[in-house]
Amino acid sequence: MPIAPATVLLLLFLAGPIAYCAYIAFTDMQLTGQAEASFVGFDNFTKAFGDENFRNSVILTLVFTLISSILGQNTLGLVLASLMARSTKTIRSATGAVVISAWVLPEIVAGFLLYTFFSKEGTLNEILAWLHLPSQNWLFTLPIIAVSFANVWRGTAFSMLVYSAALSEIPKEVTESAEVDGAGSWQRLWHITLPMIRRSIGTNLMLNTLQTLSVFGLIWAMTRGGPGNRSQTLPIFMYDQAFNKSLIGYGTAVALLLLVVGALFSVVYLRLMREEV
Repeated sequence: MPIAPATVLLLLFLAGPIAYCAYIAFTDMQLTGQAEASFVGFDNFTKAFGDENFRNSVILTLVFTLISSILGQNTLGLVLASLMARSTKTIRSATGAVVISAWVLPEIVAGFLLYTFFSKEGTLNEILAWLHLPSQNWLFTLPIIAVSFANVWRGTAFSMLVYSAALSEIPKEVTESAEVDGAGSWQRLWHITLPMIRRSIGTNLMLNTLQTLSVFGLIWAMTRGGPGNRSQTLPIFMYDQAFNKSLIGYGTAVALLLLVVGALFSVVYLRLMREEV
C-alpha cells in the first residue's frame, strides 16, 4: 500500500516518542542522583494538581493564550487583512513586509528584541519619557502582559495571511448586493464576512492556540518565567522541573497535561468548524 511507508515513519518518529514520554510520566525518573527509575503510577499527576506553582502556570498559560492568540493575533490579523483588502497594492506590500518580518524572525531573536523594547531602559520607556508620561519596568510590573504583546507582535502575520486568503474568496457580488440593500460596514461584517470565513476562523484559532500553548523561547528570553513565577507558563514550568530540578518524570507528566489542554482546545475548534446541520 502506498500509505504504508508514511504510516511506519509516523509510528516510528511520532507515536514512538509520545509513547515513551507517556511511560516516563508514570515514573520517578531523574537526571542525576538516581540509579534507575521506578514506576510510581499517577503520583506525578497527583503532585501536579496539588502544586500551587503548577496551578499558577495553568492560569498564566490560559491568560497568555487568551490575550496573545485568541484576542490578539486573531483579531489584529483579521483587522489588518480587512484593511489591506481595501488599500492600494503599494500599501499592501509595505504592510505585509513589515508584519511578516516579525514572523520570520527566530523566536529567541524576537524575544531579545522585545526584551530591549519593554526593559526598564528600553524603547517603550524612552517613548513615554518623550511624551512626558510616567515610565515603569514593564517586565517586572506586568510580565505576562508584556510577553503576551510580544507574542502578538511576532505571530500576527500568520493570521493576517490566513484571513487575506479567506477574504479574497468572498464573491464581490455578495458584498456589493448587501451594500446596495443598505447594509452598513458592521452589518456586512457580522452577517456576511464572518459567516463566510467561519471555517478559516476556526482553523486559524486552532493553529494559533496550539502554537501559543507551546511558546517557550520568547518568554524565556524576556523573563525566564519571572519575576518569581509571574510569567511562568506551562512550558517554562515544565522545563524548570525537568532540567533545572532534574525531575524528568514530573516534568514529562506536566508535558502530557499540556498536551491534553491542547487537545481540548482542538476539540472545541473542530466543533466550531463543523458544518451547520
